[in-house]
Amino acid sequence: MNDSEARTDLKHLKVPGDFPGHFLAGTLFLIMALWWSTKSILKHVCKQQKRSSSLITKEFFFRAELLEGIVIIGMASIGIIGLYCTLKIHQFSDKESKLTLILHWHHLSMYVFFAILGGTKILCFIISSLPVSLVKLTLSSAFFVEAFIFYNHTHGRSVVDTFGHQLLSFDVFLAGLVAFIEFLTKNNVVLELLRSSLTMLQGMWFYQMAFVLYPKNRDHAWDLSDHSNIMFLTICFCLYYALTYAIIGINYALITWLVKWRLSKLCTSETQLLKNHEQQEESEDEM
Repeated sequence: MNDSEARTDLKHLKVPGDFPGHFLAGTLFLIMALWWSTKSILKHVCKQQKRSSSLITKEFFFRAELLEGIVIIGMASIGIIGLYCTLKIHQFSDKESKLTLILHWHHLSMYVFFAILGGTKILCFIISSLPVSLVKLTLSSAFFVEAFIFYNHTHGRSVVDTFGHQLLSFDVFLAGLVAFIEFLTKNNVVLELLRSSLTMLQGMWFYQMAFVLYPKNRDHAWDLSDHSNIMFLTICFCLYYALTYAIIGINYALITWLVKWRLSKLCTSETQLLKNHEQQEESEDEM
């Protein structure tokens, strides 16, 4: 809000955390959400197309699932290493050090559960006796833990900061609920895309909170005690969610067009090969 952005240092309190941490988390969740939506749409489109097995095989999806598990473990490891480096670099007073340590343990708990998710995904696709649905149960658990921690992550914070974390925990809780419903059902593309949209919203909201809480220019910082900024953030939250639907819709259209285009090219090449083979047989008969 422009009216409140002009009032800076007195109203913009010191906030635990930093800009790179929020920006990195937002990037990781956006990448994860885009991949989930792409994978779900690709599976759905391939089921609709009869000749898609010649274009994308089951081995491709199997390797993609394994790679996804490795990437999730890598993301969680980057987050844990970042927490350790932050504690080593910054100097805090005794009171700040105690609060910062507790907040870092909060983040560490979330990263541990996402690392468990990555490990579960790898094991479920390597060991055939493990049910694949266990991945969805672990995913819902990771989201529920994240929502619970973010809801209780606001000790001594300003009203705008607290409200931003409450919106984030609400979004993450819904993502966990959808993932749990997926665990109870089987291969529902609508639920998968809904989970992807909520995860994408989570990434966007990390970006928004990074710019709100850690402004580069203090002359135009947000007033963290102004309730009108809460109303403005509510509008931003809803518009970001609408944007996730637009992104997933564009992704769906592009993937559908790409698969159909590749299949048409494949059919054309096969038809040409068949014609060449028939012409060769005709020439041999004439001889």
